[in-house]
Amino acid sequence: MTERLQKIISQAGLCSRRAGEELLRQGRVRVNGRPAALGDKADPSLDRIEVDGRALPSAPPAVYLMLNKPRGYVTTLSDELGRATAAQLVSDCGVRVFPVGRLDRDSEGLLLFTNDGALMQSLTHPKHEVGKVYHVTVTGDVSDAAERLASVNDLDGEVISPAEVVTISRDGDQALLSVTIHQGKNRQIRRMCRKVGLTVQRLRRMQEGDLRLGDLPAGKWRYLTDVEIKYLKGSDRRE
Repeated sequence: MTERLQKIISQAGLCSRRAGEELLRQGRVRVNGRPAALGDKADPSLDRIEVDGRALPSAPPAVYLMLNKPRGYVTTLSDELGRATAAQLVSDCGVRVFPVGRLDRDSEGLLLFTNDGALMQSLTHPKHEVGKVYHVTVTGDVSDAAERLASVNDLDGEVISPAEVVTISRDGDQALLSVTIHQGKNRQIRRMCRKVGLTVQRLRRMQEGDLRLGDLPAGKWRYLTDVEIKYLKGSDRRE
């Protein structure tokens, strides 16, 4: 089947589709010995595709998995500072997979990985606004913490969609909140809490759309079920 080269490169697990486009712009891709350009197509079953002089590997089977990321791990494939990465925790899955979205180093919980570059790019596009549910432990004046957080509609002058906030429990100056957001701005919940005078003690992503963390232990991963994969691919089309 003839497809655009950046999609073929992404499906082979070499990099994301966007990174594949950059490889083409830099002239690092050849098809049947000839330089390829952005917009060119090929048939991986018939054509010899090379990146930096090396034949493109056959596309591995698509893999979709969920990690319960612990605190202290950065969401990158490698880290120039030598910090532990979430990718190290899923390295035994047998293929190279990429994180879908991010969780900052101090945050925990549900983090998806896949080698399906096309789907990954679609799911991380700003237009893909699936609801993400977090359990957030905060301290400070928590008497009306849920109401104050739900009223935040801008961060540093940028308009955001209001969050859905529910108090799960409260004890003195500490509360456990369920916070649902749809946009996922950089460190959004921490910034929201800081704006209303709350200090985040713990932040865990529990759910992303219909995908739930459940009882998956911290630091462990599992493959997505067929039903979850079907949902993931379906949610990709509801733009």
